[in-house]
Amino acid sequence: MRSVAAGGKSPGVGAQERFAALLEQHAGILHKTTRAYARSGADRQDLSQEIAAQLWRSFPRYDDRLPFATWMYRVAINVAISFTRRQAVRRRHFAEPERPEEMPDPSGSGAGDRELKLLERFLAGLGELDRALMLLYLDGRPHQAIAEVLGISESNVGTRVGRLKERLRRELDANAV
Repeated sequence: MRSVAAGGKSPGVGAQERFAALLEQHAGILHKTTRAYARSGADRQDLSQEIAAQLWRSFPRYDDRLPFATWMYRVAINVAISFTRRQAVRRRHFAEPERPEEMPDPSGSGAGDRELKLLERFLAGLGELDRALMLLYLDGRPHQAIAEVLGISESNVGTRVGRLKERLRRELDANAV
């Protein structure tokens, strides 16, 4: 197994540049993961920093024979799940209300706002594994890549995606006016 830096030491200057370039190239993964797992802008920023820090700490063990995006999703989702669990404990102990922040429509047109909010609400209501699965599915990742990231079988991915799509259809139909 080849890695970026030998012996588990912190990456060198060349590795820093490579890491920065890979992180910039795959910034969408960071954005999508934080949006799926954190509700407020401050939480998204905190989670983004935690993910980036963990990616950097783990970078010496990255096997460059594997797609960077798959490895990055695996790290990002694990950090996001831990973050979500810590946030839930904090809210429970400090009676902090969960206040989702309204996100502007990236197109600026306002079109699709209602559907986007319904989708975000749907994702927020899913368990950890299903939320990660839908995040990867909605990003257009093939079932094989999703299976690799989540550590489940490809057939399990297909079954779960089918069930989640049906559940989403039912919820959209129930919210149709």
